[in-house]
Amino acid sequence: MDSHSGSRPRIGAHVDQDDPLAHAAARDAEVVQFFLGDPQGWKGPVTPATADALRASDVDVYVHAPYVVNVATANNRIRIPSRKLLDAHLKAAAAIGAKGLIVHGGHVNAGDDPQTGFDNWRKVFERTECPIPVLIENTAGGGNAMARKLERIARLWDAATAGAPDPSVVGFCLDTCHFHAGGEELAGLVERVKAITGRIDLVHCNDSRDAFDSGADRHANLGSGQIDPESILEVCRAAGAPIVVETPFEGQADDIAFLRKHL
Repeated sequence: MDSHSGSRPRIGAHVDQDDPLAHAAARDAEVVQFFLGDPQGWKGPVTPATADALRASDVDVYVHAPYVVNVATANNRIRIPSRKLLDAHLKAAAAIGAKGLIVHGGHVNAGDDPQTGFDNWRKVFERTECPIPVLIENTAGGGNAMARKLERIARLWDAATAGAPDPSVVGFCLDTCHFHAGGEELAGLVERVKAITGRIDLVHCNDSRDAFDSGADRHANLGSGQIDPESILEVCRAAGAPIVVETPFEGQADDIAFLRKHL
């Protein structure tokens, strides 16, 4: 293991947006991820007061788009505001030096043709200026989700990269809890994902409170959920990407220390 210590990925956490660098220091994190506003709301992004310090810092910054964003849906009253919110967050995240904007794959309604959702993702990349990569994240649940199962992720990936004038702005964020809860085995997962996307830009390293294929998106601190920690470590090793724990705040420093020890 020691021979690989030079290539250990950078590790950090999803933190509160009030003072990301202070939270990074408290957790000994090299990477921070945060929201730029209310994750459940439609208001535009708010630039943090610490933006200058973030840009000057050697901590890597990622921004997570609000959960309400669903650019896949056939419902205009959600899709159009979602696109506008995504565009605003891309600009705001780029302005604070973020390396990527994480966005959930979204879903279409139960009776809708999933192809509609893939086409809508293609249009996002055709019409949106991407100053930083959009990192599409796999999701745990949803009967008609765009990014729960690998077969759907392959169709989403084809559509997104077909729409993007520069395919390098289409990235992938792999969430271990979501794949477990979504019913994809973690063993050999990175190889299967890379066969589709060719890249993994970020790992959301989370244990799962719920069972395999439960469809439930509930994160747990590493070792306190239902995923074998060795399976999580295998994904982190194989991905070779920066790692963010999105686990309950009080256990994040321990989670980061656990990853540093075992990677």
